[in-house]
Amino acid sequence: MKPENNFIMLFFHKKALGMKPEEIIRLVAESGLKGRGGAGFPTDIKWKLAAAVKDDLKYVVCNADEGEPGTFKDRVILTDFADLMFDGMTIGARAIGACKGIVYLRGEYTYLRGFLKGKLSERRKNGLLGSNILGTEGFNFDIEIRMGAGAYVCGEETALIESLEGQRGEPRNRPPFPVNTGFLGHPTIVNNVETFTWVPCIVSKGAKWFNDIGTEKSTGLKLFSVSGDCGKHGVFEFPMGITLRELLEKVDGTGAKAVQAGGASGRCIPASEFDRTIAFEDVPTGGSIIVIGQGRDMLKVAENFMEFFVDESCGQCTPCREGNAKLLEGIELLQKGRCSMKYLRELCSLGETMQLASKCGLGQSSPNAFLSIVRNFKDEIMGRTEKTL
Repeated sequence: MKPENNFIMLFFHKKALGMKPEEIIRLVAESGLKGRGGAGFPTDIKWKLAAAVKDDLKYVVCNADEGEPGTFKDRVILTDFADLMFDGMTIGARAIGACKGIVYLRGEYTYLRGFLKGKLSERRKNGLLGSNILGTEGFNFDIEIRMGAGAYVCGEETALIESLEGQRGEPRNRPPFPVNTGFLGHPTIVNNVETFTWVPCIVSKGAKWFNDIGTEKSTGLKLFSVSGDCGKHGVFEFPMGITLRELLEKVDGTGAKAVQAGGASGRCIPASEFDRTIAFEDVPTGGSIIVIGQGRDMLKVAENFMEFFVDESCGQCTPCREGNAKLLEGIELLQKGRCSMKYLRELCSLGETMQLASKCGLGQSSPNAFLSIVRNFKDEIMGRTEKTL
């Protein structure tokens, strides 16, 4: 990504406005762009489904509720590349026939609200938002900023929509899906900050430029939030398909004990598996890479993540509400040397049940760190279990 200017913004818009909506969606499909928030759902399919619905009112929602521990790359985009994100939202609106856009901004990013509203004001003055954008008759689209309240579960798109509507931020039953029945009952596409930001780059450079990078199933470039026990922390741009070992070399993290890929809800990868690739088909991540050094206690790592999920569970479904507390309780027993092997196996079975039975992504992914740490660091875990069966 390169810093934007008014000329570049006008170029993106004019090129996109010269395309038919179906041509924009086809271009995104050819690029292979998948959701950069972590789920990896094909962007073109979401847009195509929303475009097919007949409704005079459709919405484009940008998920800027960056609440995953260890993830901060969206904050960099919002600070330094906000116009690219707004460009992507506007192009998305053109593709599906939307007239209203909303940025759902994380509550902790309140300090960015005034800055982003100023950017939107500039865009309206330059004819990039509002009525008949850049003289295109009938293309009316504007964007507003809405604040989240700090709930992790609102990173899930239906809980986000509930929050936007003034309701408690809890996931909806699906179907119906947001592309059919979203915000206020109208067709809605919800995409991550980074996903929208890549769209104008693809419009500018072409689908081939993007899908020539990465792997067959995970195309393009990706932003990574790197933190933990390494020499270089920050946001890095790497191609999809990079191995964990290659990434660690670039951030001065060689010799690490493990990598937590995907934040608290991701998986803990041991050093023996550092040749695995960061891609949707192997080690998926929304961008968070936490490097874990040799001196770290893996049970402390697991405890830290599980305490977070116990606090953040909305409590709507039993597997997540009760299961997270039970897993945390098991970690505490392990630390005291009071957890039997039998009970540890039961906890692992509970975690697998949570992955299948929880209503939304929080409960489905919260056991990941616990299960992967138990599986990959047995030597550390076994020394703390009771020998009784």
